Amino acid sequence: MTGHRRRTDGRVPVALLVPSVLGVAVLVLPMVGLLLRAPWRRLPDILSSDAVLTALRLSLTTATAATALSLVCGVPVAWLLARTRMPGRSLLRGVVTVPLVLPPVIGGIALLMVFGRRGVLGGWLDEALGVSLPFTTAGVVLAQAFVAMPFLIVSVEGALRTTDRRYDDVAATLGASAWTTFRRVTLPSVAPGVLAGAVLCWARALGEFGATVTFAGSFPGTTRTLPLQAYVAIGSGDTDTAIVLSLLMIAVSVAVLVAMRRRWVGA
Repeated sequence: MTGHRRRTDGRVPVALLVPSVLGVAVLVLPMVGLLLRAPWRRLPDILSSDAVLTALRLSLTTATAATALSLVCGVPVAWLLARTRMPGRSLLRGVVTVPLVLPPVIGGIALLMVFGRRGVLGGWLDEALGVSLPFTTAGVVLAQAFVAMPFLIVSVEGALRTTDRRYDDVAATLGASAWTTFRRVTLPSVAPGVLAGAVLCWARALGEFGATVTFAGSFPGTTRTLPLQAYVAIGSGDTDTAIVLSLLMIAVSVAVLVAMRRRWVGA
């Protein structure tokens, strides 16, 4: 009976095999097409061009800044969701994770409605503080954080929920304040989850396009990140540059997935 079960378990029904092959083809063939069409001989020249280097520096800077902003704001949100019984916690969880499924362009429009010069807060920021976020590098950071922060929140909340809370209780009974307990006990215990969330957040911020182009525009050296540079290249007929930048973004994504694979498999 055991041998029979092993033999049947190893079989792949045709009804599952065919759609599986089609699914893999849909996901893999576009990347294979990029590899086949890549201008390998021109690769060094394209990557060293002023436009690409400028977009690369901007992307790395803004993605890192967006990740830092997400850490400062997202970790406390994750703690509220995982460790408190505040009213409306389920609603808050739903709201802060909406950007995971929201079309990025809609996110950019929403940011404009709030932080634009005629937005809910944008007008006051402009008049009172002289701060204008749309179509600036700071706007890029805000757009990237809006889209990427939920990845950090979900990862850290999951880590907080699976960590033994008895260590926090022991620290509290020894007289540690809530802030000291969080800083010296809770945060170190969930450091792997925070790191995983930060890596995912950074990768998502690096690849952000829709919210960025809607809220910050596409100005060279100011708001034109790598995804926007690839879009401009394909729009102007520079297919080689668009392919090279696409492969660069794919390489970053694959590196992140490989780095995170051990954690996901362990979970």
